[in-house]
Amino acid sequence: MKKTETRIQKKNQSAIKAAGLKVFSQFGFRGSTLDQIATESSLSKPNILYYFSSKEAIYEALLSQLLTDWLQPVRDIDPAGEPVEEILKYAQHKLKMSRLYPRESRLYANEIIQGAPRIKSVLTGELRDVVTTLAALIKSWSEAGLIRVIDPYHLIFSIWAMTQHYADFDVQVQAVLGEGDHFDDAEQYLEDMLRRMLTV
Repeated sequence: MKKTETRIQKKNQSAIKAAGLKVFSQFGFRGSTLDQIATESSLSKPNILYYFSSKEAIYEALLSQLLTDWLQPVRDIDPAGEPVEEILKYAQHKLKMSRLYPRESRLYANEIIQGAPRIKSVLTGELRDVVTTLAALIKSWSEAGLIRVIDPYHLIFSIWAMTQHYADFDVQVQAVLGEGDHFDDAEQYLEDMLRRMLTV
């Protein structure tokens, strides 16, 4: 039987993952070390290794949680809902995640850029299954005349690109638009564009 974790154990694991997220999102997997994570978490390296067997274990735990969080909004889409509103709600949720969790988004982007060596099986398994189900739903809405005919996969990719850009390329956004929070404007633009694209 698995032992129940104590409050201190949960606190330390949370501190390690938070430190790992900060370090990995800044330096990438290869450029990060356990020493950096130890410094950032204010825990000793042996203490970190008590909870996670390696740098890879911390990284994989972060990616696993991130993918779970990112796939949930897809699963929340209501097939019986109003199609345009359901798609808009999904896009808005994705943009909100970029706003609230930019480091997580950059961590994921770095993994993908490197060829997804640690999550490729998830991408070709769980992620593909979830996206295929969503694409089939979007296609069914199109065929029923509830939204305009559109390639469902490219629509999904477009939503990812338009929402994650504000987290993954934040430096570029700030350089062009100036410092500040540009998410409200982005949300309005995204809604206008998707409504025009999808409404019959």
